[in-house]
Amino acid sequence: MIIGCYIMNNARVHLFISGKVQGVFFRQNTFIRARELTLSGWVKNLSDGRVEVVIEGAQEHVYEMVGWCWIGKPPAKVTDVEEIWEEPGSEFDSFEIIY
Repeated sequence: MIIGCYIMNNARVHLFISGKVQGVFFRQNTFIRARELTLSGWVKNLSDGRVEVVIEGAQEHVYEMVGWCWIGKPPAKVTDVEEIWEEPGSEFDSFEIIY
């Protein structure tokens, strides 16, 4: 008998986050939360005021991170998150901030 055994699938999503997300430590807070969830990928500011994020890892953690990105952490005010789901790969070793 096997108890509590399940397969944890990986997932990957590319996000474009709009709102008041620059100059409010959104990248830093994203970095911290992604590391807490043991996710890999990166986060960076875009010249148009949005934040771009690529997240990869255990499916349930990726979903949790996407939910976090819709809210952020005050004083950020997220108005939209464009989600582009992609095939997971293995190109990332950790989660980083790109400057």
